[in-house]
Amino acid sequence: MTFVASLLTSLISILVYLSSGKIASKQNQFAVRAIALLIALIATFVALFKNLIIIPAGNVGVVELFGQVSSRPLNPGIHLVNPFVEIESFSTRLRDIKEKVEATSQEGLAFNIEVSLQYRLEPNKAAELYRTIGTNEQEIVTSRFRSIVREITASYPAEAIYSTKRQELAARLRQALSEQLAPLGFVVEQALLREVELPDKLQAAIQQKLATEQESQQMKFTLEQARQEAERKRIEAKGISDSQKIVAQGLNQQVLQLRTIEATEKLAGSDNAKVVIIGGGRGGTPLNLQLDASSTP
Repeated sequence: MTFVASLLTSLISILVYLSSGKIASKQNQFAVRAIALLIALIATFVALFKNLIIIPAGNVGVVELFGQVSSRPLNPGIHLVNPFVEIESFSTRLRDIKEKVEATSQEGLAFNIEVSLQYRLEPNKAAELYRTIGTNEQEIVTSRFRSIVREITASYPAEAIYSTKRQELAARLRQALSEQLAPLGFVVEQALLREVELPDKLQAAIQQKLATEQESQQMKFTLEQARQEAERKRIEAKGISDSQKIVAQGLNQQVLQLRTIEATEKLAGSDNAKVVIIGGGRGGTPLNLQLDASSTP
C-alpha cells in the first residue's frame, strides 16, 4: 500500500507540475512547480525505497506474494524485490533454550530437571518452516522439547538420572530431538542436563551411597597397589637370593683352588723328603707321601 500511495502521489505531483501554467498565475507558477517537483521526488524515493529490503546478518528472508511462499530464501544483504511481496525474517543464529521440566522417574518419583537445548535453523528450510508452522516456531520447539524430556526420564531410575546415567540420558535426548526437529528444518547442536532436583532425603541417600562406593573403590585400589608392591619385592628378593647363590658357588671353588696352591707351596718349601701327588682334574688336591729313611737307596 505504501508503494501505491507513493506512486500516486508522484504522478499527481508531476501532473501538477505540468499543469502549473493553467492553475497558477505567472507569479506563483515557479513556486507551484518547485513544490510539485519536490513532492514527486520524495514520493518516488519512498516508492523505490519500499522495493529495497535489507536482510540482517544471521537471518534469512522468506518471500510471500499473494499467499504463495517462494522456496528461494533471501540471504543477508540488500535485495530489490517486488513492491507487493511480504518478507518474513527468520534467525539462523544458534539459539539456547533453558527449561525447568517437572518429570517422573522409572519408579514414578516426581522431580525437577533443568535442561538446555541449543539449536539453529537451516536457511534453505526457512520457507518450508513458514508454510507449516508460521512464525511461532519457538513455541513448537519448546513444547516438543519438554515432551521428549519427560518421555526419556521416565525410562531411568532416579539414582541413575542423578548420578551414573547423566551423559547417556543427554545423548538420548539429543538424538530424539534431532529426529523430531530435523523435518521442521532445525539442527540440534547440544542437549545438556544442567541440574537434577530430587527430594532432599533421597538426594542425601544417593550422595551417601556414592561416597561409600568411592571409598570402596579407593580401598580396592590401595590394596591392589600393596599387592603389586609385595609381588615386586618378592621377585626382587628371589633374584638377589639366586644371585648370591651363584656367587657363593663360584667363590667356594676359587677358595678351594687357592688353598690347594698354598698347601703345595708349603710342601715344596719343606726340607723333608716327600712325594707330592696332585689329584687329576681341575683344582686337584695335593697328597703328601712321606718316604722312610730305610727305603732310601
